[in-house]
Amino acid sequence: MTIEENLAIAYARGKSRGLTPGITKADSAYFREKLASLELGLENRMKEKVGRLSGGQRQALTLLMATIVRPKLLLLDEHTAALDPSIARKVLELTDEIVRENKLCTLMITHNMKAALEHGTRTIMMNEGRIIMDISGQERENVTVEWLIEQFGKRSGTELDNDRMLLG
Repeated sequence: MTIEENLAIAYARGKSRGLTPGITKADSAYFREKLASLELGLENRMKEKVGRLSGGQRQALTLLMATIVRPKLLLLDEHTAALDPSIARKVLELTDEIVRENKLCTLMITHNMKAALEHGTRTIMMNEGRIIMDISGQERENVTVEWLIEQFGKRSGTELDNDRMLLG
């Protein structure tokens, strides 16, 4: 499907569907405006198949699709894991902007502790399906990745051995 078709499906979420045209001119103009805000040039490629986009472009489009109708909760599950660092940084910046502008309650699941500290307001660390740490507010202000690694070891009785967590 095209970028525009994907956005139309996301935009129709929660609305009653009748016999009106699938994508109106007003919808198309709105999609163009939203795509332009991503600053990826996608507003000029609305008729292009999503499969032709890069990973970062797809992820930005997915983020837009998830928020084009304001959700009660935005769930981000490793939403930058498959991206190179510079594109991941851009997607995280877009995420921050969309979350801030729409005042969205967001849950970001990630192994990237640096991103969790930079982009979150509360950090919950889990091990083997159970919460071993939950920090927010002033307690979280000066937390570093190194401190998180140390605390993980103390609280779980194991060492971190995943490069994605350590190098993120």
